[in-house]
Amino acid sequence: MTENDNPSAWRRFWERGGWWRALLLVVVYYVLYQLGSLAFAPLFASADDPAAQIWIGTALPIALGCVLLVVFAWSVGWLRELFGPQPIRGGGWMWIAVAVVLLFNVLRFATVDYAAAGAGIVVAWIVTGLFIGFAEEVLTRGFVVNLMRKGGYREITVALVSALLFSVLHAGNLLSGQSPLTTGFQLVYTFAFGILMYLSLRVTGNLIWPILLHATTDPSIFLQGAYPAGGALTGIAAQGNIAVVLAGIVLLFFIRGKVESTAPAAEPGIDSRVA
Repeated sequence: MTENDNPSAWRRFWERGGWWRALLLVVVYYVLYQLGSLAFAPLFASADDPAAQIWIGTALPIALGCVLLVVFAWSVGWLRELFGPQPIRGGGWMWIAVAVVLLFNVLRFATVDYAAAGAGIVVAWIVTGLFIGFAEEVLTRGFVVNLMRKGGYREITVALVSALLFSVLHAGNLLSGQSPLTTGFQLVYTFAFGILMYLSLRVTGNLIWPILLHATTDPSIFLQGAYPAGGALTGIAAQGNIAVVLAGIVLLFFIRGKVESTAPAAEPGIDSRVA
């Protein structure tokens, strides 16, 4: 008898899936991430170089979060499941989600004043972006999507819950002094962005692609926002957030399909319908 034939109570708990287990996981991750950030706070306070502040204040806590997520995936035996082929694919129209995000990421990177930013800050943000993309996509498009599918939900619900929990994660920015109005728009943006990342997962068939797409998003936003180059192209690139919101909300209504529950009590199976 193998371990998979007689899984531990820990693994059986998570294999049952469901929305509340997804919520529980996100809450626990957020608390641990915040505690990790506090651990690096003394180092951040002593850093006076902008690049060092990015590494210590943003990159290191998220890197710790990445480690925690990998350890959790290993503990429940989901590493291959998360990073293997998706059990349901999407229709060609889902490439719109990839195109919208990628187009504006390229435009933003093309309109950064790299001389003003400096190599240290550019490298710091690019590496930080990789950590952000990995952590946030593994958590929400990896674990949350997997838990929702194991709970037997239709893909429209999977997409909604994944995007909603991803959005709620950013509500914590209020605690750092961000204004309610800015935070409110950020919640709308991240919800729509989460829908586009879900569609990217469906159409590419593997979690690595939304991770990489997400990894280019945050650095492009932060760098172009802080060090914009002149010219008309900069103004066009600045409309990326609006484009993401519109695309995410519209494309949401076209999501179809369902993966049969893989909870222990049910025989695993796949509904191969695509939309």
